Amino acid sequence: MQILFDIGGTKTRIARLDKNGDMSEPIVYDTSKMYGDGLSRLLGSIRELADTEEISKIAGGIAGPWDRSKNSLISSPNLPDWVGKPLKQTLEDEFQAKVYVENDAAMVGLGEATYGAGRDFGIVVYFTVSTGVGGARIVDGRIDEKVIGFEPGHQIVDMDRTIFPTEEGIDLESMIGGRWVEARMGKKPALINDQEFWEKMAHILAVGLNNTIMHWSPDVVVLGGSMMNKIGVPLERVEAHLRQIVKIYPVLPPLKRSELGDLGGLYGAKSYLEQQTSDNS
Repeated sequence: MQILFDIGGTKTRIARLDKNGDMSEPIVYDTSKMYGDGLSRLLGSIRELADTEEISKIAGGIAGPWDRSKNSLISSPNLPDWVGKPLKQTLEDEFQAKVYVENDAAMVGLGEATYGAGRDFGIVVYFTVSTGVGGARIVDGRIDEKVIGFEPGHQIVDMDRTIFPTEEGIDLESMIGGRWVEARMGKKPALINDQEFWEKMAHILAVGLNNTIMHWSPDVVVLGGSMMNKIGVPLERVEAHLRQIVKIYPVLPPLKRSELGDLGGLYGAKSYLEQQTSDNS
């Protein structure tokens, strides 16, 4: 039996994978901002799913860039208390299983590239606009090589603070990430019914996507996350703005909505384990 997890900035999801490759109904709960509490809840949920069965492998994603050499988070705006903590080593010691950890957006991107909206494309860019903004480049069904991690949400889009003069940050995440939008507007993004506001968010996202498309040259861009919901950034307006911005490419890669929803990270972890099995066979 194998375990899949997705530790996001807002929610944590954990599921088991049986020998036939079937995924269980996930356990879902609010992610604890404190590492000790979060680890305790994670270990308890894994034990509940495993029951008396032996766990062979564990894989999942966590919100923030993951340092494979140190096996810990380097930084995480949404989970600062988890930074530098021995998550991977603790899971290996506790369950005597091989453990694989990646950035959460990269795992979701892998899930979308292999099981979701990007499954028919070779080079997939996945972008999540949620509590924060993240993404990854997936090539031929695998997370692309990198030294530390992909962080497209931290690209600079407002260098001279002309968009939001009083905003603390100047990167894409600070402009359109859910946590920052809520702080700026004083309400949950899902409660904002101002069409002009969402039009502005679509324009800012299009600027970020332009930069990412220029750097990563994908076949398709898949967009997901809570800020892309019905009350949120309108995809058709993002595409309209993008067509006005991009001049050097004769054809834009299609923009697609994610298909796996909240389960994208678990499907990414499933795909990751399938690749590990294939590579070792």
